[in-house]
Amino acid sequence: MEEFDLIVIGAGSGLEVANAYAQRGNEVAVVEPGPLGGTCLNRGCIPSKILIHRADIIEEINGSEEFHIDAEVNDIEFSEIIEEVNKEVAEDAEGIERGIENSDNHALYRTKAKFVDEKVLEVDGEEITADKIVIAAGSRPLIPPIDGAEAVDYLTSKEALELEEQPDDMVIVGGGYIALELAHFYDAVGTEVTIIEMAEQLLSRSDRDVSEKITEIASERFDVHLGYAASELGERDDGRIEVTAENEEGNEKSFEADEVLIAAGRVPNTDELQVEETGIETTERGFVKTNEYLETNIDGLYALGDIADNWMFKHSANLEAEYVYKNLVTGNNYKLEQEVMPSAVFSSPQIAAVGKTEQELEESDTDYVSATYPYSDTGMGMALKEEDGFVKVLASEDGEILGCHILGPDASTLIHQVIVAMTSGSGTVDDIKDTVHIHPALNEVVERAFQKL
Repeated sequence: MEEFDLIVIGAGSGLEVANAYAQRGNEVAVVEPGPLGGTCLNRGCIPSKILIHRADIIEEINGSEEFHIDAEVNDIEFSEIIEEVNKEVAEDAEGIERGIENSDNHALYRTKAKFVDEKVLEVDGEEITADKIVIAAGSRPLIPPIDGAEAVDYLTSKEALELEEQPDDMVIVGGGYIALELAHFYDAVGTEVTIIEMAEQLLSRSDRDVSEKITEIASERFDVHLGYAASELGERDDGRIEVTAENEEGNEKSFEADEVLIAAGRVPNTDELQVEETGIETTERGFVKTNEYLETNIDGLYALGDIADNWMFKHSANLEAEYVYKNLVTGNNYKLEQEVMPSAVFSSPQIAAVGKTEQELEESDTDYVSATYPYSDTGMGMALKEEDGFVKVLASEDGEILGCHILGPDASTLIHQVIVAMTSGSGTVDDIKDTVHIHPALNEVVERAFQKL
């Protein structure tokens, strides 16, 4: 059995830990069956955002008439777009792999791993062990129980980023951020998009005002069916896929399309790792439980990223990797006490959030005040002719910022001044209200929401 100083399972954010630990002269094993770089680089945030930028360009050109500019999209080279994006991603992944292979302190196992004992992994028929192990094996698309799904060549988010031919139409099962982002891209390039969502709103976990507005906007753009869950899939002789959806009353709707994308969430890869062989505690949904040091109930075994019971964002995984590395080196001297974790959805319009939603504050009987300010009442909002965008602020009566939610252009950037205030400032409304904002930049919409409060 080969022994290492550290084993890292997963080459996404876990690779940051592996590289830093190896640079200290330690022998580190990295186990990764897929392309190096993890979900974000290969089948998630990076390729999807590159595609979405192209969708944004198309949307802007198509909307130019509103600004009395005669412009149009004459051709969209779908296959070339997909090929270019995946080539860029593959080159990055290959570059990471070359760096690992050229290292004297790394051993790369290009295979799946499974635990066979507390600190023993089986890889390609051999066993490896280490006193310290980082579990960063990520997650995979959740496939809900749908009759006939096993016999249908449906898409997940991975395949939706790799299609070589553009479908004429697509049915998307799910109404979360993955569904909305990919719906934006495919609709922009000319595919007719239908969304089936079992909840009564899209992005149902978002603040209710955001959820209501994005549902309204999406319903004008896509064929949206709320309160329905896909119950059956079937493939016709001509290759088109039939989808049957059912609501709680048993009423059914039928759809058909060239492609069906299942975007119903993600599940951790703990089952594939057989973590039960280690005695590691997991949640009911299969996520690895960790303490404030990101260590599991087994001494020396840490977990981070999608597989851990924290958040499912790349930026949170990077933060967790930083803390895991510090604790590996120091013996658990660094607690991760991050209560504020921002998020963004790169749909059209963009959505960003930090802190609590209004419904969460109500459910916890927290007293709060709120204010909402529209983009359209600012100089730059007028220039953009932005009629839907708004900033919503939630705060305690003594001025502590409890949450902020933004829907509109550049929401993922505008939210950052609020994040800084909540994490590095006083955490009060005054941090934003009393800061001089450039006029007439778009950030004024945030300032004015806080002033209104």
